[in-house]
Amino acid sequence: MPGLYFEEFRVGQIFDHPIRRTVTETDNVLFTTMTHNPALLHLDEEYCRTQTEYGQRIVNSCFTLSVMVGVSVYDTTLGTTIANLGWDEVRFPKPVFHGDTLRFQTEVLELRESKSRPQNGIVIFGHRAYNQRDELVASCKRSGLMLRKPT
Repeated sequence: MPGLYFEEFRVGQIFDHPIRRTVTETDNVLFTTMTHNPALLHLDEEYCRTQTEYGQRIVNSCFTLSVMVGVSVYDTTLGTTIANLGWDEVRFPKPVFHGDTLRFQTEVLELRESKSRPQNGIVIFGHRAYNQRDELVASCKRSGLMLRKPT
């Protein structure tokens, strides 16, 4: 099991995830249509070319968030998480375009005991996604309810 137990995390610990992902048009269109998002920014090339500052479609930010968090799971929480408690401070400072290659980093921001579940602990992760130009394109804080090491 590759995930870490609560006691194995330390504040300031950084994970540079080895998985990178080139985002495709198919990723964007499938995710956008599967989630019933009719935004022209993701689906209408002509509209984006002539009516937006981007000049092309932008990738659905919820897809970017999902990939950013998903890539982190293997190195951090696979098999050792009880629940995702929430996402905070979700930001997308730069757009993601078809063909961008993203890399991901996670930092442990906070550790605390669970008041209601003494057999678990809470880890606050800071997730970041960068494009091929090393520009920050997404970030968030995620709270995870984690298993403690078996005694």
